[in-house]
Amino acid sequence: MRLHPQTTVDEYTRAGLWGQDTWDVLLEKNVAAQPDAISIVDPANREAITDGPPRELTWAELSDLVDRLAVALLDAGIGIDDVVGVQLPNSVELSASLLAITSIGAIASPLPVQYREYELEQLAELAKFRAFVTVSRVSSHRLVDSAMTVKSSVPSLTAVFAFGDSLPVGAVDMGQVSAEVTDFSALRDHRATFTADPNDCVTICWTSGTESTPKAVPRCPNDWYGSAMGSVSAAALSRDDVLLNPFPMVNMAGIAGMFLPWLLTGATLVQHHPFDAPTFFGQLMQRKVTYTVAPPALLTRALASDAASAGVFDSVRVIGSGSAPLSPHMIGEYKERFDIEINNCFGSNEGTCLVGDPVTVPELDRRAVYFPRFGSPDHTWDNTASLGMDNRLVDLATEEEITTAGVPGELRIKGPQVFSGYLAGTASSDPFDKQGYFATGDIFQYVADETGDLRYLQYVDRAKDLIVRGGMNISPAELESMLAGHPAVAEAAMIGIPDPEMGERVAAVVVASGDVDPTLEGILIFLRAQNIAAYKLPESLTVLDELPRNPVGKVTKRELRTMVVAVPSSASKS
Repeated sequence: MRLHPQTTVDEYTRAGLWGQDTWDVLLEKNVAAQPDAISIVDPANREAITDGPPRELTWAELSDLVDRLAVALLDAGIGIDDVVGVQLPNSVELSASLLAITSIGAIASPLPVQYREYELEQLAELAKFRAFVTVSRVSSHRLVDSAMTVKSSVPSLTAVFAFGDSLPVGAVDMGQVSAEVTDFSALRDHRATFTADPNDCVTICWTSGTESTPKAVPRCPNDWYGSAMGSVSAAALSRDDVLLNPFPMVNMAGIAGMFLPWLLTGATLVQHHPFDAPTFFGQLMQRKVTYTVAPPALLTRALASDAASAGVFDSVRVIGSGSAPLSPHMIGEYKERFDIEINNCFGSNEGTCLVGDPVTVPELDRRAVYFPRFGSPDHTWDNTASLGMDNRLVDLATEEEITTAGVPGELRIKGPQVFSGYLAGTASSDPFDKQGYFATGDIFQYVADETGDLRYLQYVDRAKDLIVRGGMNISPAELESMLAGHPAVAEAAMIGIPDPEMGERVAAVVVASGDVDPTLEGILIFLRAQNIAAYKLPESLTVLDELPRNPVGKVTKRELRTMVVAVPSSASKS
């Protein structure tokens, strides 16, 4: 499935920005250059997460596993442009599965391991999953059982592959069938029938926003390349680096921030997730990690922990952070105490990629709050992510372009990293404006440098109501539409309440439908019965006589956030 029109392909290819290697070629180059070097390492605590002992593979061993998985997929009838759902924890199998699926011309749709039947069925229907690759369990939850339930209700879904033990009848044991492959001729014949193109769709990621239905973001190697190279450039990554990845490889952060930089450089990728502090700090030291990513709250806590004096940061050069404002003091402490640079990162599945690093924003106090304006007409940047990019700020009320510092407006972007548009049927409106810029929904303002050039961008707020909890996006509209069926709820609004550890926590604000107020426990029971992911569940409840609204009748969530200053009730989210 080719994504971008040929005119766009020609424009960026002539500029040298597109036409890069496809993922299978990147793998082949790494195998040829360093077949016996360690390529990928499982989480050290893998056995607590899922079945099987932790493994580490060389590039040659990884390539062999990719081919074996590809044969198993082909034998099940999976081929060019088929969409394969992937729900795996960070592991050897996750990277290998993404590479195997795309190597036969199919499309991988990676999903968080927290998703349950509700989300899986919804996304499988929207993207017409042909197959599903999962694992027996993550901790105590049986992911494979959820996948089999979805298979029974989604007509397009013909096969469920699973790694691990005690698999249900009907699930294909991917570990066993791949290990038993002896004949690779069908794979060679299949790959000879087509030539992978960097404009071919390789992934469909999912993003939540103001709409109740998640939006599908198709991406190809061409538009992934600039975003991934932004991470490579900002951290000056090379084959000699060891990357520790605690982010799920399901969206921009995990794919452009870790998976692709690993493939592009031939570095070693050490996997980690779900987050476990002792394991994480142990991996930093034991694996001599040089680059990792972490949320600001964790970095701040680590400064006061035993980890700060135990030598765990001795090998680390750079840490990427973001999703919440950074502290200039924290960045300064890491530089002074450990000689570690903290990069400030901001990105989206659709193609936003802003990175403040020691080259683009060398001043530590500025790097904490400003991003380089990739696409500035008055300045060039030493980061590949800036090449070919253009941006502007727009007043949402007037649609007029903002040209002065200190005036908030929606960031709109155009360039080789920007996706081609949402998958048909998953968005209700065109995400591009009349001039062809993607409307990000994120509010920024320009910041001028000493010469008066509008050199930096400063994040202000989200135009959309998205809630970001622990790096996971939550759509308020989705939860609000669910609660519309609760017998005790007349109206509902979901908002994000700032939290120092998680970024935001979900708060429910409702109007009762009768004389008896709904309870948080009752709402949790109601939502859990719909099999939604636990991280989406509200952690507080406020009952109002009416929701505050603006003159045109829209709920004013800024006012709600001000009103909900305390948590009137709480309950476990287990």
